[in-house]
Amino acid sequence: MNLPTWITLSRLLGLPFILYLLTDPTIAHRWLCVGIFVVAAGTDWVDGYLARKLDLVTDLGKFLDPLVDKLLVLGSLLALIELQLVPAWGVFLIMAREIAIAGWRVNPVLTGKSNISGANIWGKLKTVVQIIAIAALIAPLDPQWDTLTTVLFWLAVVFSLISGWIYILPNISSSKEKSIDSPSLPDAK
Repeated sequence: MNLPTWITLSRLLGLPFILYLLTDPTIAHRWLCVGIFVVAAGTDWVDGYLARKLDLVTDLGKFLDPLVDKLLVLGSLLALIELQLVPAWGVFLIMAREIAIAGWRVNPVLTGKSNISGANIWGKLKTVVQIIAIAALIAPLDPQWDTLTTVLFWLAVVFSLISGWIYILPNISSSKEKSIDSPSLPDAK
């Protein structure tokens, strides 16, 4: 494992603290969680930058980076459900997209590719919106900010769904073309 991959894995260290501190969501705990979340989320940029700059991009890094992002985002969103700051069905839509894309990305039968593809620009935009929304929702802001944080959350849901559709659509087309050209796969039992 190289330095960018270690940085990716370090992102997970913040999640237990966030989850623990949000079980007692005092103002101080929530601000501390915002700080931990933003620093952890910021390592996403750092590991990607270093991997490209030092020419250390690996399939393991391309696999772990979005997986760790998903754990950080979904773990935080689950805590926000418990605090009744976001609806479970909105988080479910994000979770369904994340699981579908993760499976699609690494499954060569579905994609027709034997290597792991990285996130596209829509996936990166989705991640940024999710990070902003989660940080704003965790922060103990005055009630006047409730509308903005709600809008940010729903923008994160919409960007999640759009980016998922944009990611899968071209792959569906190429999968259909490949299935016409090649014999069908045996039935799974």
